[in-house]
Amino acid sequence: MNYDSIVYEVDEGVALITLNRPERLNAWNAHMAAELGSALAATQTDDAVRAVVITGAGRAFCAGQDLSAGGDTFADNPDANPHEQGTPSTMPWDVPKPVVAAINGHAVGVGLTFPLTCDVRFVSEDAKLQFAFVRRGIAPELGSTKLLSHMVGLQVASDLLMSGRFFSGVEAAQIGLAARALPGDQVLDAALEWARDVARNAAPVSVAVTKKLMWENLRPEISATFQQELRLIPWLGSQPDATEGVMHFMEKRAASWSGSVTDDMPEMDV
Repeated sequence: MNYDSIVYEVDEGVALITLNRPERLNAWNAHMAAELGSALAATQTDDAVRAVVITGAGRAFCAGQDLSAGGDTFADNPDANPHEQGTPSTMPWDVPKPVVAAINGHAVGVGLTFPLTCDVRFVSEDAKLQFAFVRRGIAPELGSTKLLSHMVGLQVASDLLMSGRFFSGVEAAQIGLAARALPGDQVLDAALEWARDVARNAAPVSVAVTKKLMWENLRPEISATFQQELRLIPWLGSQPDATEGVMHFMEKRAASWSGSVTDDMPEMDV
């Protein structure tokens, strides 16, 4: 398969998908998301694929949303569907095979929430990881508020999501966000070794049933959260703080927020 923003390869029962915008630190955009969804859909129906590994080209896994649009990066587009807004049409949780994130370097924003939707994560020890959303004036997406709380507990998830602070791959493994933290040059090899072991030694239908059982109780909660996100994140993206969130970062200055919790909160479904 020929893609512009990713590379798709299959070998020894494992599909390797590489985010391939290294000159932009694999920054996320709608085109790359569409290609990623297409590649994941291909793994669903190919019996030669028994496991999937996703990694990044170069020194980063994914530096987050492409900010080349500047202050308009998160601007609300009421006519855009979720896929036009950058959500892959097929997600790792849709694939009835193990999907492993080989986080070979820095992972920020969607570059970190997307790996949460995978089944297993291997991470570089010195990778800089950040759920940066609140520092850009928006909110986490891809059901990550539910997923991260489920993985690491409410208090640790609150620390990471509400502060938007950086943390390392070592800390990610310590809190249970990643299965293993390794030197950066060993991350992909370790992920491929795990995936090849599954491809050789685990019955594919048994694996698919096991994955479905593990995800089925989470999916209704994630779907409900996802529907809220589709309404709330575009709204946040149209507010002045979303512009300020991008511009203060790009201009390397302190943020000057204008939103008021008392006066400017959107309606929230309870």
